[in-house]
Amino acid sequence: MQAFIDQPKRIPLILKLGIWVSEKITGKTMLPARILAWYPKAAIGSGIMESLVAHEDGAMTQRMLKLIRMTASHAVACPFCVDMNSYEYRDVGITDEEAESLRGDVERVTTFSEREKLAIQYTRVISQTPLKFQPDLVERVKSAFNEREFVILASTAAQVNYWARLIQALGIPPAGFGE
Repeated sequence: MQAFIDQPKRIPLILKLGIWVSEKITGKTMLPARILAWYPKAAIGSGIMESLVAHEDGAMTQRMLKLIRMTASHAVACPFCVDMNSYEYRDVGITDEEAESLRGDVERVTTFSEREKLAIQYTRVISQTPLKFQPDLVERVKSAFNEREFVILASTAAQVNYWARLIQALGIPPAGFGE
């Protein structure tokens, strides 16, 4: 499977450096970054956003953020995102049963904390179209997460949604993280 368009034959040096770093870190060909080289401003902006995403911050643990990323990836049905964001989920303490439940039925899994369940539920809302925030859900999330955590939750889910829409619009297939 190929993307809708090929990557450019010539990539500006600054983008080559960024692509090299991302491919060194992931060990995979990062086709999204390569195709974005057609429009360097989009590539640079996307790269900056990606470099600043939260990886752990206080109670927003790696596990919590991975749950948010995996949930958003499934909610928007992005094969590349599911592949990338589900990679090594066990390393942050997510079980196979928990990972599988993120595709739909979280309530059947008893190992999620109440905060995790709320984060998953709110991520699903953030990832749906049209956006429709129920006041009671917003209040429950606000009571379980402080303001900083609320922003990290929302921005992490939104970041996955950005990538999912962009990657799907360009027809980019999974990179093979799960292989």
